[in-house]
Amino acid sequence: MNIQELLNRTDRFAANAGCRITEVDAEHAIAEMTVTADHLNGGNVCQGGALFTLADLAIAALMNYRGQLTFGIGNSIMYVSSAKEGDQLRAEAVSVADHPKIPSVEVRVTNQEGRLICHVTGMGYRKAIALQ
Repeated sequence: MNIQELLNRTDRFAANAGCRITEVDAEHAIAEMTVTADHLNGGNVCQGGALFTLADLAIAALMNYRGQLTFGIGNSIMYVSSAKEGDQLRAEAVSVADHPKIPSVEVRVTNQEGRLICHVTGMGYRKAIALQ
């Protein structure tokens, strides 16, 4: 089973939030989500945690692509603009440093018009065991 199928099946939190990986290879990963009423906060825009979950799924796909179990150890998110109900969001993670133990990535979350919603940086720790 490839990492896309594995994470789409086993990351239940992301799946319940409506996030799914649509593409992954050694250099980048893409996760997508449609903003629904369930994603909205009190200001009637997409809640930041939903945006982070989408970006985190793309990070997980890229960092675990080679099959070595990798956990996030540090992330930073910068919100640039709001997403609203009905927006089709796309998180694209790209490798910054594919270090054998401490990889790092950058993620841009955009809407269907290509407008930047948030920017995320992530760092992981690769364990000495295979992803299962």
